[in-house]
Amino acid sequence: MGPLDPYCSRDGRAHNEPPNGRAERANVPPVASDAPSGTVTRLPCKTGRVKVTQRPDPPTGFRRAFFRAPIYLYRCHLGFLLGGRFLLLEHVGRKTGARRQVVLEVVNHDDVADGYVLAAGFGPKSDWYRNLRAQPNATIQVGRRRLSVTAEFLDADTGADFMAHYGAEHPKLGTRLAGVMGFDVDGSASDFRAAGREIRFVRLRSRV
Repeated sequence: MGPLDPYCSRDGRAHNEPPNGRAERANVPPVASDAPSGTVTRLPCKTGRVKVTQRPDPPTGFRRAFFRAPIYLYRCHLGFLLGGRFLLLEHVGRKTGARRQVVLEVVNHDDVADGYVLAAGFGPKSDWYRNLRAQPNATIQVGRRRLSVTAEFLDADTGADFMAHYGAEHPKLGTRLAGVMGFDVDGSASDFRAAGREIRFVRLRSRV
């Protein structure tokens, strides 16, 4: 999105859009993506449709224990039961240097480049995301397969392209993924693209 593209306002119109609906282009700063949980805000986009409903916070207490439960399947050598839709990420804690584990859903797998794309469901506040930022080398297990990988962080434009493509290929899953992240999309390419600019995507590529 170039600097002259209009941004969406809270009422769904582009900033500086007159009552007759004819939008004027202006260099307007984007709406902050770290708005408080529960707020409804518009994202930078060309159509003014996509909105943030409620950005999820990292789980704590019982919810955290629930999200961590699948780890024990891998520890019991039963990770294959989750198939290729999930992977076990073993990474290094940014503060302690200790080994950390988390099970994450695979958004996309590129058989040619042998890369696995993940989405940070809780945004850049996710511990695994911040740990990979500090140390991008990690190990994953997908089914019975173990790989040494390096994390690549997709920029906003690449994330927008990826989400638009993913939404076109898998409209129901794309809408579900956006919804889990706190984005209300209408299924259009522009909505998926706007949401993709805000979602943090990570590609894990195999290290040879």
